[in-house]
Amino acid sequence: MNQTNYRIDNLGECRIPSPLTSLVAGADEEARIMLDPILKKGQVNHQEPSSLELSGPRRKIFFTPEKTRAAIITCGGLCPGLNDVIRSITMVLWYRYGVRNILGLRYGYEGLNPDFHHNPIQLNPDVVEDIHQKGGTILGSSRGPQDVGVMVDYLQEMQIDILFTVGGDGTQRGALDLVEEISRRGAKIAVIGIPKTIDNDISCTERTFGFQTAVALSQPSIDSAHMEAKAVRNGVGLVKLMGRDSGFVAAYASLASSDVNLLLVPEVSFSLPKVMHFLEERLKQKSHAVIVVAEGSGKELLPPDGQDASGNEILGDIGVFLKHAIQAHFRQNGRPVSVKYIDPSYTIRSARANADDSVFCFRLAENAVHAAMAGKTGMVVGLWNGHFVDIPSIEAVRQRKKIDPSSSLWTSILDNTGQPDLI
Repeated sequence: MNQTNYRIDNLGECRIPSPLTSLVAGADEEARIMLDPILKKGQVNHQEPSSLELSGPRRKIFFTPEKTRAAIITCGGLCPGLNDVIRSITMVLWYRYGVRNILGLRYGYEGLNPDFHHNPIQLNPDVVEDIHQKGGTILGSSRGPQDVGVMVDYLQEMQIDILFTVGGDGTQRGALDLVEEISRRGAKIAVIGIPKTIDNDISCTERTFGFQTAVALSQPSIDSAHMEAKAVRNGVGLVKLMGRDSGFVAAYASLASSDVNLLLVPEVSFSLPKVMHFLEERLKQKSHAVIVVAEGSGKELLPPDGQDASGNEILGDIGVFLKHAIQAHFRQNGRPVSVKYIDPSYTIRSARANADDSVFCFRLAENAVHAAMAGKTGMVVGLWNGHFVDIPSIEAVRQRKKIDPSSSLWTSILDNTGQPDLI
């Protein structure tokens, strides 16, 4: 892919000296992070390699802090760290840049539509002081789009200069629509995304906030499933975890546990008869088994039931389906099993962020603020090759990041669980 695809748009020339003079004195504003750091034997690059812009504060900024009005929205499902991001954006705007006009818009993109009558919250350090100690989002959330023209009208009427969009690929696609309409009108409004997806499926970023917390909070459920399975003869512990299209949470949780005998993810299709055969052999040998399944697995077995407000397919419950299928199979074979099914999804989604994710949220948010104050737009902040980078939104949402069945990660899963390569 040509490197020009990774350039970040700017609203205009940055002419205002940054108040962060001590932080930007040694900053290399032209520094970039290579997209692919691996040099293959015999490889010769005749062109400049694809790279991403390094995040961070700039020597000169686009917006005058004391005149700037910023706004934050949170969209989609709950995810650990939402309140951390809201707090961090507010703190960096307030203390580092001196921005005193910060709005929290209620219930996602509905907050940009006056017809819903959602009054904004005026944010400041006192308001956000303790919100990181709670799960959820103080701003509320919603799914689904709103009329782009109406939303940009609202941004202009409210004299909002910067909009921070905290949400997944649907949210960032909506943000791109806003950027396009803002540009068409010739307005100077920055739209900066902070990718929020517990599934860790945003392209061009190594991890998204909430993912590490989700992996950690999956452990008690897997432990419980293991203990329940071992406590009876022919016990099967079945745990369903997040992952509509990408099974990273289930994969990392299984690796972290090392008690999982079979992992099913959306990226690797499976045969129900082969699953049953695997379970038969496992129960003969060990008399118990633990299965972890990502919510989007086995779509060919469970057709979707329409779409939600965001246009996502409403998935059938693969966990319940597998539970009943396992019980029916072994009952027919005259060998009843005891299946204990656990779904901790909403418990995990609504939890507060752990320490690692909380730090990550702050660093994502502060770099989002640096980009916004420099007049960058149509981008999200992410982590790549150990560095925080500015990613064009169109690249971040071009395709979902997924587990590669030929990767070392999947090989690690097979080695850790002992399951066959094809099932």
